[in-house]
Amino acid sequence: MTGLSNHDSIAIASSLPPGTKTLRDGTVRLPKGYWQRDDGTIGHAKTLSTWARIRKHWRLYTFIILPLAYFLVFQYVPMVGNVIAFRKYVPGSSFPWNIIGTEWKGMTYIQQFVTNPAFWKVFTNTLIIAGLSLLFTFPLPIVLALLLNELRSGRVKRFVQTVSYLPHFLSIVLVAGLILQLTASNGLINSLLVNLHVVEAPILFMQDPAWFRPVYVISQVWQTVGWGTILYLAALTSVNDQLYEAAAIDGASRWRQTWHITLPGIRPTMIVLLVLNVGTFLGVGFEKIILIYNPATYTTGDVLSTYLYRVGLGMVPQYSLATAIGLFQSIVGLILIIGSNMISRRLTEASLW
Repeated sequence: MTGLSNHDSIAIASSLPPGTKTLRDGTVRLPKGYWQRDDGTIGHAKTLSTWARIRKHWRLYTFIILPLAYFLVFQYVPMVGNVIAFRKYVPGSSFPWNIIGTEWKGMTYIQQFVTNPAFWKVFTNTLIIAGLSLLFTFPLPIVLALLLNELRSGRVKRFVQTVSYLPHFLSIVLVAGLILQLTASNGLINSLLVNLHVVEAPILFMQDPAWFRPVYVISQVWQTVGWGTILYLAALTSVNDQLYEAAAIDGASRWRQTWHITLPGIRPTMIVLLVLNVGTFLGVGFEKIILIYNPATYTTGDVLSTYLYRVGLGMVPQYSLATAIGLFQSIVGLILIIGSNMISRRLTEASLW
């Protein structure tokens, strides 16, 4: 047993360790840290204290110093700035007022964005775009991984994987440029549609609010689906091949084998990724959206992250209001990830923690 030392034994006849349970069938269940040897004695492993374990394995613990420092400096220390969601922030104030604000405002900024109809329009856009993205970008990598798993030609499989992975490595700026070029009035898509007589006049995709969401979701699918198959392909390697052989002997088709063996085998991976995706539900695509949208598509393309950017760093920056909106977004994300994890643990017994 890892991290355990100083083994000693006590006879069963003398006494059972505290915490021992006797089941209905007469079986004795020993508490954690105890086991029964072949000679009838009970072994007990004394656990090391936390500091003793750290001193013993200090070389391994040094590997987490840099990650912990990163999260401490860039994730946790900046959380102190959330206090300006309840205080008036004036840039250029003296220390410490340039960090915590100059005047207590209470719930003023929270009431300000809650009562603002523009905020709820943006919030609705965020839910719709995030929901559509999750609807397509979550199951499609699973489908692609299952299809790749069925390929028997290793060369074809590697080629398809390489082609599907490539969009993930493209810069967001480059992807946004491709989208704008392809959907322009004289771009490739409109040229094909006009030449094939599908439409009479070019479609102004990026000036029409109705087209913004489909264009964004399609680009997300193209960019992320191939990369998302990596974890599923790795999970598929852990499925026991003997299960497929037994199912084939019983007459199960490939579809039945996939449904009853493959999908249950990768279910823990699916659940973990779904919980993580739900946790980042409201932080949908800031970089791409801010590069491809414009005032003409604000009605359907403006989301919380881009609205937050304009409020906090616009022509007239409102730092406290932007912080209040960001705090609201973080709290909702926390509730979503905890709630989805609890539901997953109850329904499927698989969870993130």
